Amino acid sequence: MPVTRAQKEEVVALLSEKLEETPSVYVTDYKGLNVEEVSQLRQILREAGVEYRVVKNTLLKRAMQSTGGYDAAFDYLCGPTAVAISVEPSAAARAIKTFRKKSNQDLPELRAAIVDGVLYEGNQIDVLASLKSKEELLGEVVTLLLSPIQNVVSAVESQGSNLIAILESLQNRNEA
Repeated sequence: MPVTRAQKEEVVALLSEKLEETPSVYVTDYKGLNVEEVSQLRQILREAGVEYRVVKNTLLKRAMQSTGGYDAAFDYLCGPTAVAISVEPSAAARAIKTFRKKSNQDLPELRAAIVDGVLYEGNQIDVLASLKSKEELLGEVVTLLLSPIQNVVSAVESQGSNLIAILESLQNRNEA
C-alpha cells in the first residue's frame, strides 16, 4: 500500500521534532543484517537510550532541511538508511560497537554522524564512542572543584589534631 502525502508529512514532522530535541544523529546502512540481527541491534540501542528507525532518505532530508544545521549529512543519504537518534552523543556509537562485537561483523555501517552540529564520518566511530557523557563530564568537574576544598579541610584537620596533641603533651608535662 503506497504511503500517502499526509503520512509522509507526519513522518517528516516527527523526524523534525526528534532532530530538534536531540544533539546527535547517526546515519547508518543496515544492509546485510537479517531480521534477527536488526532486532538485537534495536534492543541494544533501546537499552542505551537510542531511538533507531528505518527512514526514507527523501523524508529524512526534508526533516533535516526544516530543522537546519544538517546540510553536511545530505551526501550520506543514499541507499537503505536507518537513523539512530539520542540525547547522549556517544550512546549510539557505543551501542553499535557493542553490537558489532557481539555479532562479530562490521555492520551496521556508520555512514556519518552529526553531534552538536559537527560532522563525523563513518570511520570515526571510535572517536564518537570515546566521547564522555554529560554525567561523566559533570562528575569530573565536581571532583575537580571539590578536591581543593577537601585538601583545605584535611590540612585544617591535621593542623588541629597536631595542636591538640601538643596541648595534651604540655598538660601532661605540667601535671607531672
